[in-house]
Amino acid sequence: MASPILVLILGLTLAVGPRAMADPTLSHPPLTDQPGDPVRGLAVVRDASRASCLICHSIATLPDRDQGGLGPPLDGVAARLDAGQMRQRIVDARRVSPDTIMPPYHATAGLFAVGAKWVGQTLYSAQDVEDVVAFLMTLKD
Repeated sequence: MASPILVLILGLTLAVGPRAMADPTLSHPPLTDQPGDPVRGLAVVRDASRASCLICHSIATLPDRDQGGLGPPLDGVAARLDAGQMRQRIVDARRVSPDTIMPPYHATAGLFAVGAKWVGQTLYSAQDVEDVVAFLMTLKD
């Protein structure tokens, strides 16, 4: 039986269409006054009991098995995106690419097929987002 988080992610990705780019330079300001912690961010990225980034993405330096290949590898992502651009993709990648299959991790508007238990809830807290951004910003090579 699939985990509730995986079912939620799959439910969010049902309407996949041709990829359209909005503005790839869109940036999102920090969600908290507390800076992100890259160590906590790595824990969130790897947490298979939640909406782990490794379901869809891979990071070559991590020993985790069964990393995803659906999304782009995250190796060197900090060389391609600044923190605000990365944060926007985590908060709600639909603003950057309207037809993305990446779920919005810190948005609740415009969702469909969301179980009653999760209506109005974000996948990641504001601090989780900041922590993930801090970790991803360490991936420069």
